[in-house]
Amino acid sequence: MNYKGKAHKVGEHIDTDAIIPARFLVTTDSKKLGENCMSGLEPDWAKRVKVGDIMVAGRNFGCGSSREHAPIAILGAGMPVVIGHSFARIFYRNSFNMGLLLMEVGDEVDKINDGDELEIDAATGVIRNLTNGEEITCPPLPASMAKILDKGGLVEYVKERIA
Repeated sequence: MNYKGKAHKVGEHIDTDAIIPARFLVTTDSKKLGENCMSGLEPDWAKRVKVGDIMVAGRNFGCGSSREHAPIAILGAGMPVVIGHSFARIFYRNSFNMGLLLMEVGDEVDKINDGDELEIDAATGVIRNLTNGEEITCPPLPASMAKILDKGGLVEYVKERIA
């Protein structure tokens, strides 16, 4: 899995209510959720995102309520990957279940600035910052999680396994 896109940095301790406010939870339509992604912080945030862009987050991203709507909103906004310092555990699992790749890089996240062009090789865990030449390596995904992502999430993975 390879990805290339522009970095969109967000802060620390961003909770799921900021990622997708409760008033938008009446749907699971990814496009509608994507249009309102991060609107808990900035109403027009999603309008700046292009398909393939990459979210870059600080510490404890996805804390707060457990809701699968948050990773669906990020995917619906067109971002297939979130690189972060760290993630709330339940958000981490929900994201993979929904087909959203998370890459936890600790303090290395500071090597990425808003607007930087990034290239990711998820199989090796290598993130190349094409803007400043920095390279970040995080542990590659366990094979079981990579298989879930390859299928687009847990539901599709299970459907294929029981077919």
